[in-house]
Amino acid sequence: MGIELQDYQTTLKSRVTLSGIGVHSGMPVSIHFVPADADTGVTFQVAGREFRAIVSEVGATDLCTLLGDPHGVHVATIEHLMAALFGLGIDNVSIEVEGAEVPILDGSAAQFVEAFDQAGIEILGVKRRYIRVLKPVRIESGASWAEFRPYGGTRFEVEIDFESPAIGRQSFASDINADIFRREISRARTFGFMKDVERLWAAGYALGSSLENSVVIGDDNHIINMEGLRFSNEFVRHKTLDAMGDLALAGARFIGCFRSYRGGHRLNANALRRLLSDRSAFEIVETSRRERGRSAELIAVSAAVHAPWTL
Repeated sequence: MGIELQDYQTTLKSRVTLSGIGVHSGMPVSIHFVPADADTGVTFQVAGREFRAIVSEVGATDLCTLLGDPHGVHVATIEHLMAALFGLGIDNVSIEVEGAEVPILDGSAAQFVEAFDQAGIEILGVKRRYIRVLKPVRIESGASWAEFRPYGGTRFEVEIDFESPAIGRQSFASDINADIFRREISRARTFGFMKDVERLWAAGYALGSSLENSVVIGDDNHIINMEGLRFSNEFVRHKTLDAMGDLALAGARFIGCFRSYRGGHRLNANALRRLLSDRSAFEIVETSRRERGRSAELIAVSAAVHAPWTL
């Protein structure tokens, strides 16, 4: 399959704001997206601190992905937002957060997509760099595993396996572009089990969780939400969305296939760290277009000393 790549970096055309509650804190939060220059990347401005959206800034992966110090200044639950940026191909944006957590909204990435559509996407005059996977890189944790493999595009193959008959074993596999992300992934919501709620509350999590922002599975293994599911396999589609958000923390888009079985935020982050720690496993490339054919060629480029993929 041919590679579908954007030659140039992008940002938003205008500022846009979203407000809601944090799914874990239960506190109100507003978040402002501000256009940024080429090579800025994605940054979060929180309580006077700036965090780059890269895996080396990840401070915790318990139930969500968190940048910064879990016991100090941080921003939590960034994965749905990061998935929307990754899925729509937005490279540079400054994100101002009034609070310590990205709002959960409806539990998916759909409202982020709507906000970015409202702002518009601007193409900048600087080439986009990609991380191209050169060899298989795999990590295992018990029965779970995740791996990157060389591939001529950007692809996700995600499989989950839950004892609950409401979920069971599901898989989702697709090459990724903006249209596929909008149609097949962005609307898939986060999910959880009613039996876990009291334990999570006691630990200070899920204080803002509700049927308006989560798919909830009851003690009888049936879905409590009156409207049911948005997709027959919404659970694995949401796990794919989570994986996209976590891998967006590479600091550059990747060319390759990411595969996982029974994955989660910690496994995703560790797989990304494993890839980026092995300089023989990837190279940094830019695209070049032939004059007549418009087909993409990839050109290896030298990585900057302080490039975001340097751990």
